[in-house]
Amino acid sequence: MLSLALIGFLGGIITGISPCILPVLPVIFLSGGAMSARGEGETKKRRFARRTMPTASDAAAISDSATATATAEKDAAPKVSPWRPYFVIAGLVVAFSVFTLIGSLILALLNLPQDFLRWAGIVVLVLIGLGLIIPAFQHILEKPFSWIPQKNVGTDKGGFVLGLALGAVYVPCAGPVLAAITVAGSTGRIGPETIVLTITFAIGAALPLLIFALAGRRVAERVKTFRKHQQKIRVTGGVLMIALAIGLVFNLPQALQRLVPDYTSALQDQFSNSEQIAEQLNLGGLVNEQNKDLDQCSNGGTELESCGIAPDIQGIQEWFNTENNEEITLDELRGEVVLIDFWAYSCINCQRAVPHINSWYDAYKDLGLNVIGVHSPEYAFEKVPANVKAGAENYAIEYPVALDNNLSTWTNYRNRFWPAHYLVDAEGVVRHIKFGEGSYQTTEKLIRELLVDANPDVQLPPATEVSDDTPEAGTTTPETYLSLGKVVNYGGDEKYSSSTNTYSFPSKLADNSFALKGDWELTFQNATPRNGEGSIKLNYTASEVRMVLGGEGTITVKRDGKTETIKVSGTPNSYSIIPKGDTIETGTLEVTVSEGVEAYSYTFG
Repeated sequence: MLSLALIGFLGGIITGISPCILPVLPVIFLSGGAMSARGEGETKKRRFARRTMPTASDAAAISDSATATATAEKDAAPKVSPWRPYFVIAGLVVAFSVFTLIGSLILALLNLPQDFLRWAGIVVLVLIGLGLIIPAFQHILEKPFSWIPQKNVGTDKGGFVLGLALGAVYVPCAGPVLAAITVAGSTGRIGPETIVLTITFAIGAALPLLIFALAGRRVAERVKTFRKHQQKIRVTGGVLMIALAIGLVFNLPQALQRLVPDYTSALQDQFSNSEQIAEQLNLGGLVNEQNKDLDQCSNGGTELESCGIAPDIQGIQEWFNTENNEEITLDELRGEVVLIDFWAYSCINCQRAVPHINSWYDAYKDLGLNVIGVHSPEYAFEKVPANVKAGAENYAIEYPVALDNNLSTWTNYRNRFWPAHYLVDAEGVVRHIKFGEGSYQTTEKLIRELLVDANPDVQLPPATEVSDDTPEAGTTTPETYLSLGKVVNYGGDEKYSSSTNTYSFPSKLADNSFALKGDWELTFQNATPRNGEGSIKLNYTASEVRMVLGGEGTITVKRDGKTETIKVSGTPNSYSIIPKGDTIETGTLEVTVSEGVEAYSYTFG
C-alpha cells in the first residue's frame, strides 16, 4: 500500500508540474492566492511588530491607524479568508478524487450525460467569475445558502466551491497512474488500493498548484500595487475565470499545451516504461466474477466452447443504431444469439473485418442474431461521437454501436485486441472468442450452429460469401505507430522523445521500420511537423499500405521515382498510400508531411 501511495504521489507531482496545468495557473494565482492577501493596514501592523516593540502610546496610535485602514478596506472589498488557497486546493482534490472514481456511477444513477460534471464546472466558474466582477450578483448567489451558519459558499469566501469547479473541469495529462484510476473507476473496481492511489495522485498534482497559490498571496502582500488594488484583483480574477470557462468550451487549453514543449517528457517516459510501476498499477489484476471463466475459451477455436455468462456491457457513453438510441442489455437479448465485436473506426484490421460482420447481420438478423459493435477507442479523436458515427456510416454499419470511451466494457471482457469477437448463445453463455482478423468461415459456422440450437425450426440461408483479405500472419510489416505512447518499429538514430526536436534519416534503415527527418513535435497521440514540412521514410512488406492522418494539409508520397500528393482534411481517418495489389511486396517509400497534418500510424494489408 505504501508503494502504491508513493507511485500515486510521484505521478501526481509530475502531472502537477507539466504543461497541462498552465491554463488554470492564472486563476489559481489571482483567485486562489492574491485574493487572500492581507490588507495594507494589517500588513504594516504585522511588519512593525516584527521590527520593534512599540511604546504604549505608539501601539495605540498604530492600532487606531490600522483599524481605520482595515475598516476602509472592509468597505472597499469583502473580507476574504486567509485559508482561501488551502480551501481552493482542497476542493480541487475532493472533486477530482470523487468525480474520477465514482463520477460515472453517480451520473448513471441520475441518468445524466457523461460530460455533465464538466459542463457543471464550467457554469460554476462563470457564475463565480460574475460574482467577483459584480458584487450585487454575488449577493444573489449567496441567498440560497443564507440558512448555513458561517457560510463559506460565496465567490470570495473560503474558495472551496471554486476548487470543486476546477476539479470538475481540470483534466490532468494522461499517464499510467491516471489510466489505472480511470479504468478502476469505470469498471467499479474501487477498493482501498484504488482510493489510496487516487487521493495520493490528486494531492501530488495539486501540491504545485498550492505552492503557486501561496506564491500569489505572498506577491500580493509584498507588492504595494496589489495591496492598493484588491478590488481590481477580484475583477481580474473573475475575468480570468470566465475566460478559462470559454476556453474550455472550445478546447483552447489543448491548443495552448501543444504550443509549449513538454518539459516533463523524460520523467513521464521513465514513469510509463517502468515494469515495477506497471505491476503495482495492475491493482490485483482485471479478473472479476463476471469474466473469470473467459479463459476457458481458446482463441479462434473451431468448435463451440463454454466460457461462462457473458460479462455486462457497461460504462457506455452513448448508443446509436438502436431504437431511439436507447441502451441495450444482454439480459434483454436472452433467447437469441449475440455477437459482440470490439472495434475502432480508424483501425485497418477492424475495417477489413466489418464487411464480414455486415454480411452476417444482413443474413441472420431476422433469424435470431444480434450484433453489438463496442467501439473502444485507440486514439483521443475516436472518442468523439460524431467521428464514430461518420466512421460507422462510411463502413455501412447498421447494427447497434456502443461508445466504450473509458474502455469499461473492454476491461470487463479482459480484452486486448482490435477487432475481437465474442459469440454468446441464447442462454447468455460465451461460446466462442476470436481475437484479431481471419477465421471468418469458422465464426459463421458457429453462428449458424447457435441459431439452430436456439430455434431448431429455423430455415437458414446459404452461408455468406465475402472474400477474406486478412494477410497471413508474419507476412506483412506490423502496424506501425508514430505516437510517443505506442511507438512501434522506430529505426532512427536519435532518441524518439518529445524532448528531441530535429531528426535525420539514418545511413541504413532496418526492414519493417521507419525514421523521421526534419523538425517534429511528438505527443502521446501523434507526430506533427514543426516549422514547415517533415519527412518519414518507411521500409515495408505488404500488398497495401495505409496511413492514419488528421488535420489540414497534404502529404506527398515518393516511391520508385514517382510522387503522388494526397490532400488531408477533417476528421482523422485512414488514407491509402499504396493501393492494394495482388501480391505482397517489399519496398521503401518516403512521405513528406506538410505542417498542420497529424500522423498517427501506418497499417498494412
